Amino acid sequence: MPQLKDILAIILGGGRGTRLYPLTKLRSKPAVPIAGKYRLIDIPISNCINSDIFRIAILTQFNSVSLHRHVTSTYHFDDFHSGWVQIWAAEQTFNTKDWYQGTADAVRKQLFQIRSARAPYVLILAGDHLYRMDYGALAEFHWENDAEITIAVQPVLTNDTGRFGILKRDDNLRITNFAEKPTDPQVLKDMVSRDDPYRPYLGSMGIYLFNTDVLIEMLNSTDLEDFGKHIIPAAIETHRVFGYDFDDYWEDIGTIRSFYETNLELTRVDARFNLYDPQRPIYTRPRYLPGSIVSDSDLRDVMLAEGCCISKSEIVNSIIGVRSQIMDDVIMRDTVLMGSDYYEGSESIEVTSDIPIGIGAGSIIEGAIIDKNARIGAKTIIRPYPRGHADEHENWSVQDGIIVIHKNAVIPPGTIIAP
Repeated sequence: MPQLKDILAIILGGGRGTRLYPLTKLRSKPAVPIAGKYRLIDIPISNCINSDIFRIAILTQFNSVSLHRHVTSTYHFDDFHSGWVQIWAAEQTFNTKDWYQGTADAVRKQLFQIRSARAPYVLILAGDHLYRMDYGALAEFHWENDAEITIAVQPVLTNDTGRFGILKRDDNLRITNFAEKPTDPQVLKDMVSRDDPYRPYLGSMGIYLFNTDVLIEMLNSTDLEDFGKHIIPAAIETHRVFGYDFDDYWEDIGTIRSFYETNLELTRVDARFNLYDPQRPIYTRPRYLPGSIVSDSDLRDVMLAEGCCISKSEIVNSIIGVRSQIMDDVIMRDTVLMGSDYYEGSESIEVTSDIPIGIGAGSIIEGAIIDKNARIGAKTIIRPYPRGHADEHENWSVQDGIIVIHKNAVIPPGTIIAP
């Protein structure tokens, strides 16, 4: 009987991350901070560890320094454990002279490493989704059905079919057809897989479990570049491809809007994603920071990370990231404040501005994402733009109406960023 130790997990680090720009201006997409203290890459790695899958490779290409630093400083297995977390970066060789061209191409360029791992099964995962899944249950389904490829699928509303690859499944749970983001009524009629009138379709989650020999065969027999668009539709015609049901919280954090709204939902006590599950925790780098200090302030629906100092301020429906410094008389609403990588005054850090890191006194911040190490001068006013509005400036951007203050940005005192 196959075992979970027979599985190699490969997490796709993504390309340039243009839809998450400017959060990806200086970092890769999986390295983007989330929920005050984590990074997106922590989600699939934690799911692997909680599922007893301990051989994990991360494929990276763009702006990968911070991701490398986070992974190598966080995920260590002891000498008596056979597991590892490795970074497989894109590289030019005598055989491959270009960079990754798509998800399938990224894996194709690492076939030597995959063969070297000698794992009979390969689990392909995305690095920008928020969810909690037991990959062991998916593997059991794969083995019980004698599948060659298993795809995790989720029920999809009719109005959302244009966002997903839609899969048609027969009574034996085998996938028989595929349509990429369909909107045509006749195509949708042919793709119904469920009796539920509200969610009659099944969408691919971008999670694939392959028999390794099948994966190698398919990648070597074609130059197709993407799993969702190319490899999976082709495999349905020639291989045993099954759909594994997952009907729980799952969010694709691929845009600034989805990133912003997903973070703010985590501030609620009844948030759909539970960060407080003691059985299947989300892991991240231990920072050994002190507890946060909140002085004479009003905080409502706030997720507060460690190492922060907040003084005489009003904060509502916001994320306050590690080491955040919020001065007197600040009003903050509906904001994701990522915090800082270091404290002001560290002898090893060069001081680049007379404006301190954090939110200056008397500032009003609404509807914003403030990236790490930002210096917001006193009495700054930031308010959101209408949905759909986009704009670009040296230290800040507007994406879909949401103001994003860039990492390491300096905003002078008295600045007004508003419609």
